Amino acid sequence: MKYDQIDSKLYIKNRKNFMAQMKPKSVAVFNSNDIYPISADSTMPFQQARDILYLTGADQEETKLVLFPDAPNKDHREMLFVRETNDHIAVWEGEKLTKEKATEVSGIKSVFWLKEFDKIFFEVMTQAERVYFNTNEHYRQSVETETREDRFIKATKAKFPAHSWERSNPILQRLRSVKDKIEIDLIQTACNITEKGFRRILNFVKPGVWEYEIEAELMHEFLRNRSRGFAYTPIIGSGNNANVLHYIVNNQQCKKGDLILLDVGAEYANYASDMTRTIPVSGKFSKRQREVYDAVKKVKDDATKMLVPGNYWKEYHEEVGKLMTKALLDLKLLDKADVKNEDPNWPAYKKYFMHGTSHHMGLDTHDYGILWEKMTENMVFTVEPGIYIPAEGFGIRLEDDVVIQKKGEPFNLMRNIPIEAEEIEELMNK
Repeated sequence: MKYDQIDSKLYIKNRKNFMAQMKPKSVAVFNSNDIYPISADSTMPFQQARDILYLTGADQEETKLVLFPDAPNKDHREMLFVRETNDHIAVWEGEKLTKEKATEVSGIKSVFWLKEFDKIFFEVMTQAERVYFNTNEHYRQSVETETREDRFIKATKAKFPAHSWERSNPILQRLRSVKDKIEIDLIQTACNITEKGFRRILNFVKPGVWEYEIEAELMHEFLRNRSRGFAYTPIIGSGNNANVLHYIVNNQQCKKGDLILLDVGAEYANYASDMTRTIPVSGKFSKRQREVYDAVKKVKDDATKMLVPGNYWKEYHEEVGKLMTKALLDLKLLDKADVKNEDPNWPAYKKYFMHGTSHHMGLDTHDYGILWEKMTENMVFTVEPGIYIPAEGFGIRLEDDVVIQKKGEPFNLMRNIPIEAEEIEELMNK
């Protein structure tokens, strides 16, 4: 881990909140991620499954969490199982969690080696009536790989067919969508690292630079500030590449007069930041580019004000659509006939702004949150409108990360990252 150890009181609170919503005589189990293979003996860098991380802070493979609030044996009410470490593992792979360190990180007193799991879990299941399985129910999920959780669910259903089962995910969707102060501080740290990266490239970009060189500069700054790197695959799209929403090859040269759309964000302690800025390769916006830029920024600023407790995600996006429609009419990209004759299922503004404006953010870039329930205080959302004009050779998107407040406008975690056109031009021309 590159990051500082997180206070275990966060995980103690998270488990308490989860267990408070479990049905009586229930046990819940959470598994770490696998280390995924590439080929031969190569593997992907390990990233912990976010749910077990949220509940334990244990950022290590081959880890299991068992919660059984009604266990007759008080030592079985919270149990963490970790891979047994030894001197050989320490030499080849480095430090792993000892039982003492696992307790320090998680706040869980009952820590066992993983080899003890089957025996203890059988005892627990003879005392429980139902088991909470942790399935991925995120609205964007598209998982083709069988996960460690999948294998555990399959094996447990076969071994204990008389038990009933419940879903952990609806509980976690609600809990994880509302952030603790410690979590908000970690996201703020990620945003601060992103700011350093962005300021670095403002002094670096000029005609002739390659998109991947910009990516390298960002990665350099992220790593030197104790981030693992990008929170998601970075988008660095110059010219018409900005009109490809998930452009990730980043292999083109940036030309004089073009704009560069940068959708990038550092992670810190597994928490994401998610920023988009659009800057001029030559250090100055053209008149038309500035006109569209200002329109996007106004939609972003007005949309941000609507992220308040009590609002609904769907209705919020409908209102943002009205803001964007007006902006596109003012820019002469739409006319009144386009709007009058629009398909209600695909409004006219979607020709130039085809994605959503906001999503939850936290341990996942597209974080947990139940979209048909009201927004509440301490939810973290992105705000990211854009206007994409392939016919004119550029696209503009602007994005900040904000925290919903009890009263008033959201708190902008990216308030210190330059976004005003004049400031960006000034910094690029220093």
